[in-house]
Formats: sequence, C-alpha cells, structure tokens
Amino acid sequence: MKDDLPHIEVYTDGGCEPNPGPGGYGAVLVHPKKHAEVSGGFRKTTNNRMEIFAAIAGLELLKQPCKATLYSDSQYLVKAMTEGWVAGWKKKSWWRTRTERPENVDLWQRLDALCQRHQVEFRWIRGHAGHLENERCDQLAMAALRQPNLSADEGYENKLETEGARPDMQEGEPCGKCSTPVVKRKGKWKSGRDYYYEFHLICPKCQTTYHVESARRSVEQPPSLF
Repeated sequence: MKDDLPHIEVYTDGGCEPNPGPGGYGAVLVHPKKHAEVSGGFRKTTNNRMEIFAAIAGLELLKQPCKATLYSDSQYLVKAMTEGWVAGWKKKSWWRTRTERPENVDLWQRLDALCQRHQVEFRWIRGHAGHLENERCDQLAMAALRQPNLSADEGYENKLETEGARPDMQEGEPCGKCSTPVVKRKGKWKSGRDYYYEFHLICPKCQTTYHVESARRSVEQPPSLF
C-alpha cells in the first residue's frame, strides 16, 4: 500500500437482544473533512456476526483505498484479525478442520476482501467506557435491531458454513501447529493391516504428520513397494 493513503478512523459496534435474536450494527467514520454513519439490522442473528458486520459496513463506506484504524470493543473480531485466525483459515481455503468451516465464514471472507483493498489496523477498545464514537455506534446498533420488518441474515439462518467437507490437505499448505508448509513423504504398510497410505504430509519443522484420505489404499497383501 502507498504511504500517502488518506487516514480514516472507523468505529464499530454490534449486538443482539437476546443472543441469538434480533440484531443490529453501527459504524461511524471519522475524518477531518468527513463524518459518516451507517447502521442496519436483521431479524435473527448473533452478537459476533453483528460485530463483524459492523466492521464490514464501516469499511464499505470508504470509496477509495485508505489507511484505516478500526476500533471495536469485540475481542472476537480484533483477535481474529490480529492474531492470524482469519489468515490461517484463508490458507486452508476457508476451512477450520477437514469437516468444519469457521463460524461466520461468509462474513470473514467479505471482511478479508475489504482488508485487501484497504490498509486496516484493528484496535480493541473497552465498551461502555464513555468513548464518544463507541457509544454512538452502540446507539445506532440498538436502534437498528428494534426496527420493524427486519430482513433475514441469510448467512446465519442458512448456516452455510456447516455444508460439505474440506478437500484433502495438499502439499505446501501450512501446518496446523506451526504454519510451516507441509511436504509429502512416502507411506509405509504395517503388518496386520488391510490398508496403507501411499503417502503422508509431514511438517519439516515440528514433524506433525497428516493422513490424507485420498492416499489411503486397501490391500489384500503387502504392497511390493514397501
């Protein structure tokens, strides 16, 4: 990113009453030459989804690439973006395990795309501590969730992240423990088993071994290669 990008502050908040239940989000954009607000709500969603959605809505207010400092009282949101959770899921093609996607994967994908366009720094601030912009975001979110005829949060109601199964891990993907790219190693047949793995994936740094189901082979006798 260029160093001369305009710098914007974005404050966000979201919540539900109850959780899950009707939810709302609010965002406030602060710039010396501009002040903008955005809010909205859904008929049934979760606190965490509204926190992520608030960040999305705030960044979507930016009409050109910017350097943004985004403030949120959600540790879930801030830690996911600053401690590598989202980056790790993205490297695994947006899977957390072989059979489970991360919760709220649809929103993480949208937020990640915005972070590719803008240079975003996420900062946590304590909620309900008298910070003017944070309090305003809370007001916007609470007002939004109390509106009539709220629309459906399709990503929540349809639970898209629970469908399907992650494809097998591939050579070069990051190790789940240390993030080092895994390498392929020839498998071995063990006496007494009617199957073997043609190959395994192994982390060259921490030596964690991953079984690849597509490499599993059934045998009636030991394979001649081993």
